[in-house]
Amino acid sequence: MAHEVVFPMPGKVVSIDVSVGDQVDENDTLAVFEAMKIEMPLAATAGGTVKEIKASVDEMVEAEAVFCVID
Repeated sequence: MAHEVVFPMPGKVVSIDVSVGDQVDENDTLAVFEAMKIEMPLAATAGGTVKEIKASVDEMVEAEAVFCVID
């Protein structure tokens, strides 16, 4: 079952720490984003394989925007 990882609030993507095809465990850091001048990690909500990444570095994202899909 695929899991979508979403940004909890609007912000800017600072770094992406995974690539499509990477194996991740629940709570692994997938990316770092900046919101309200604070950098925060975006963690995996489930373990599996990263199937798709839907954001890029320096992109402004909205709350609940999908970052990636883990299957």
